[in-house]
Amino acid sequence: MTRINTNVPSLVAARILGKNNNSLNQALERLSTGLRINTGKDDPAGLIASETLRSEITAIGAAIDNARRADNIISVAEGALQEVSALLVELENLVDRSSNEAGLSTEEVAANQLQIDSILDTINRISTSSEFQGKKLLNGTLAYTTSGVTTGPTASAIQDLKITSARIPNGGTRTVVVDITASAQTAQLMFTGTASPAGSITIQVGGEHGTEQLTFASATSAADIRDAVNQSTALTGVSAFVSGAGAAMRLLFNSTSYGSSTFVSVEAISGAFGVTGDGGAAVTRDTGVDVGATVNGMQAITDGLDVTVRSASLSFDATLAAAFATQTAADFTFGITGGGADFNIAPTIGLNSLASIGIDNIATGSLGNGSIGYLSSIGSGQTNQMTSGNFETAQRIVRESNKQVSGLRGRLGAFQKNTLNSAVNALQIAFENTTAAESAIRDADFASETSQLTRAQILVNSGTAVLQLANAAPQNVLALIG
Repeated sequence: MTRINTNVPSLVAARILGKNNNSLNQALERLSTGLRINTGKDDPAGLIASETLRSEITAIGAAIDNARRADNIISVAEGALQEVSALLVELENLVDRSSNEAGLSTEEVAANQLQIDSILDTINRISTSSEFQGKKLLNGTLAYTTSGVTTGPTASAIQDLKITSARIPNGGTRTVVVDITASAQTAQLMFTGTASPAGSITIQVGGEHGTEQLTFASATSAADIRDAVNQSTALTGVSAFVSGAGAAMRLLFNSTSYGSSTFVSVEAISGAFGVTGDGGAAVTRDTGVDVGATVNGMQAITDGLDVTVRSASLSFDATLAAAFATQTAADFTFGITGGGADFNIAPTIGLNSLASIGIDNIATGSLGNGSIGYLSSIGSGQTNQMTSGNFETAQRIVRESNKQVSGLRGRLGAFQKNTLNSAVNALQIAFENTTAAESAIRDADFASETSQLTRAQILVNSGTAVLQLANAAPQNVLALIG
């Protein structure tokens, strides 16, 4: 049947040609943009998945940048601490040389003190001047703040506290409960008997600092023995005291420190002088006992009066006051209210994504501790200046300061290596895999698309030719009407 008004073959050819043109345009668009999905209609489900992955990729990239920036900040702080460590080594050298009193003139001691003062000033200057983009790093700005705790030699519970890291809820406080489960003890030996040993005796008293031999005449009183032992406490680390009288008299020898690393030994070199331990057995040596403690229900690592806690949410080192560590009836609660350096090194923002570290003040008034003194005390006019003769104390302060600085450097290094660098490595792998997943959904396959382009081009050319024939077909009707 032949019609003029309605050319159905032409309509069919036009429809197919339009479809082929759409395929051609789509192939051209994909090849020009490199994307398989350019609009939502290309693949609605794929578009949703792709945009979600793109968001994750952006977050991962930001986390990588955050971790690298954190590494830069820590490197600046560690570089300054490296110089402080070198200064503390030089400080120890000056203190040790100054202790050679008989071999130095007054002028040489004064010259050493001058150098010591210069080093102390430099440490204070490094503390206040080390910064990154205007943010102070070593002056205590990045140290944690607490409530309910007072440190120092007169503290009732915690003598010294250094918080390494703590995850603190936004606007909140992390509560810390320290509970003593086992009392700390000094090493102790006991002499029992009459008020005075019979006959002359020579005893050797030893402790963590050293040993000393003491000789006593016959009938020397226990009080005189106590006084002689106490005069050598700085040499031995052992003190003595007398309790009771007569048959109930007890002469006690105690270590000056607590913990399993301390000891007391009392041996009779000549004469009769027997001592006993806690169980009443005859012994010549006794060791102390470390405090037992839990922090928020978690068993703490202890050494003497020192308590260490290491967990994902809380990490700190504390030295307990002796009165608190030698009882088990009461606990102590304090709060960590803020501070510290928080770095977001995960794609999802939240408390678990934070890597936190505290950086304490390294000024000379903060290095050292309350029991032996602070680094500033060895400066001119201070308690442990070189003319005071307190060389042993000065050396212990310098060594404790060096221990604190090196410990801080170690913590910062571990934070860089085990936290930041590990996070970057893991995030880079996640970035690669997530990007690959997004690419598989959204990016165009050029091999496939060029094939589609060629096919579409051929079909468009073919469709155009067919449409031309279909449009020409009605002209054959003219042959019927002459």
